[in-house]
Amino acid sequence: MTHFAELRHELETYLDSEAVEQIHQAYRFAAHAHKGQQRQTGDPYITHPLAVAQILAQMRMDKQTILAAILHDVIEDTPTEKEVIAEQFGVDVAELVDGVSKLTQINFQNRAEAQAENFRKMLLAMAKDIRVILVKLADRLHNMRTLGALVPEKKRRIAQETMEIYVPIAKRLGMHAFRVEFEDLSFAAVHPLRFRILQEAARQARRARKKMISQIETLIKEGLEKNKLPPSAVWARQKHLSGVYRDMKEKHLSFAEIMDVYTFCVAVDSVDTCYRALGVVHSLYKPLPERFRDYIALPKANGYQSLHTTVFGPHGVPIEIQIRTVDMDNMADSGIAAHWLDTTEATASPAHMRAREWMRRLLDIQQTTGNALEFIENVKIDLFPEEVYVFTPKGDILELPRGATPIDFAYAIHSDIGNSVVAARLDRRLVPLSTLLANGQTIEVVTSPEAKPNPAWLNFVVTGRARSKIRHYLKSQHRNESVIFGQRLLEAALTLLGKSWAEIPAENLSAVLQHFQFKNTDDLLEAVGVGNQMAPLVAQFLISMTNAPALDSASHHLVQSLVIKGTEGLLVNFAECCRPIPGDCVVGILSVGHGVNVHQAHCKHVLKFSKSPEKFISVYWDENIQGNFKSDLRVAVANQPGGLAQLASAIAKANANIDNISVEQGDASFCLVHLIVSVHNRVHLAQVLKRLRAVKAVARLARGK
Repeated sequence: MTHFAELRHELETYLDSEAVEQIHQAYRFAAHAHKGQQRQTGDPYITHPLAVAQILAQMRMDKQTILAAILHDVIEDTPTEKEVIAEQFGVDVAELVDGVSKLTQINFQNRAEAQAENFRKMLLAMAKDIRVILVKLADRLHNMRTLGALVPEKKRRIAQETMEIYVPIAKRLGMHAFRVEFEDLSFAAVHPLRFRILQEAARQARRARKKMISQIETLIKEGLEKNKLPPSAVWARQKHLSGVYRDMKEKHLSFAEIMDVYTFCVAVDSVDTCYRALGVVHSLYKPLPERFRDYIALPKANGYQSLHTTVFGPHGVPIEIQIRTVDMDNMADSGIAAHWLDTTEATASPAHMRAREWMRRLLDIQQTTGNALEFIENVKIDLFPEEVYVFTPKGDILELPRGATPIDFAYAIHSDIGNSVVAARLDRRLVPLSTLLANGQTIEVVTSPEAKPNPAWLNFVVTGRARSKIRHYLKSQHRNESVIFGQRLLEAALTLLGKSWAEIPAENLSAVLQHFQFKNTDDLLEAVGVGNQMAPLVAQFLISMTNAPALDSASHHLVQSLVIKGTEGLLVNFAECCRPIPGDCVVGILSVGHGVNVHQAHCKHVLKFSKSPEKFISVYWDENIQGNFKSDLRVAVANQPGGLAQLASAIAKANANIDNISVEQGDASFCLVHLIVSVHNRVHLAQVLKRLRAVKAVARLARGK
């Protein structure tokens, strides 16, 4: 039992003998389950779960977490069932082990889908119990420490996965020590030669800076003690190599320029002392303007708290000084894992509270995403936050990722507010909903019960919550529109066959659902609405309940007919190639999965479908159709001052709106202006054209692109 001795020694420093004995029992259980298995290094496999447990024991994790660490590969790599673990070590431990285990019983279409589903399973298990991710992080850390036995290609793949997934999670949970080691080990695996060169250069630079570091440390300590603020500790913080390499690459700096910045940490006893110590530091060295950050009053997303200031040190060398309490320093290194044994709901630190809030957001995103890949896409957005702090009208502080907009703010407050937002005010001034938020702004959003999310919002929202909520709403809205539109198509087809929807017997409908393999009527109507099923064919089945003969092009054209009311939503699309408006002679073309595309009858793109008559559908405008429709105009305008202004004025006088405008240089005398205007119908368009022809600067005018 020599393998267990080191872990036992660590456990006995903070757990009682009964807990240690139960963990020893788990070790024997796991050793038996993994008997005969070896790692790539040649060591017995049991050394890996023991090392994972050792990492967590050094963080003073509770008994259940240590048990789960020792057993974390038993379900995945041995025939042992989850129920056996639950029976011997408790349901909590079994759930933790299951949460860490991969999904090995499901066949996936590709590696990306498998990884996404495994990641989603792990994150959802983490949302229920944060200890799942702590075990997984410790598991990954030991695997990274023992990469040496693997082939280079596999090393790089594992290192890349670590950088993409586990580094941001460790950062999000405030686990700085884990993040730094992950980054350095990944850097060494992906770029071994660069790592060794930087490692040697950093070693030499530190030796050369040793004297100055000692002088600065002494001066800071003496200054604090002189003002009766004795620090708990003052130390120089070494830059980790992956951070040095990243700064060199991204900021285009030389190694010497990066190493010329000295970083010192000062730990004190209280928050009050932090601010007083800041004053002492600024009396010793002059601060650099705009280089002060107060992360105590405004903690980072992961709960990190500290005062950061940059000052001019000896010989003009810039020095970054970080001042925080001892507890904040522990939190900076271990994040949510700090003080785990002593943490309750009432005594939870900012890091714990923020992590729990993130867990709640994960569950919220999961409920509104369709598949694992979409879920991971939304979660990754939240894993890379550069924070912006804004205020609600009541003065509450809200933290959002860098690049957030009023839409993100609205969804952060509540999904119903996000779904109904129509306008926003920043510092009492109306701004577009796509405006980027800045630190310190006060935001107020204006809502309307009639409003609904716009698909264009997906182009600029940055939070996973906002993105998942918008997509969920659009999917449900699209389904509702598809069902209504499909029923209209089917009713039109039934009418021309001498029947109505109300006359269809229930047994006929059941038979058709079974034939086409739909679960319910809405699924059938949705398929008709988006063009996946032909309305005439479904109508004939509903009437006869026999396999209807294939329709020829003539009967197909007669059977299908649709009145365009302008309220069909995303299921009726007006083609951008010809932009039909009410009053135009139009034809519809069924597009599988997208409903009906409406073209002008003379549009050249309609000819492409001449060999597919089954895709055509007869469409005509409703007599009372309302709304705005886009139309293209080409205008040749004389090159003279105020020419464009005259065009805009003429269009405005016709009560129309310009949606888009572009100018193409023609010759020295004229330029060609392309306009997209919103009009009600052909009569309204004629009024616009009449106004434009009255402008003296207009030489030629035509509709179309």
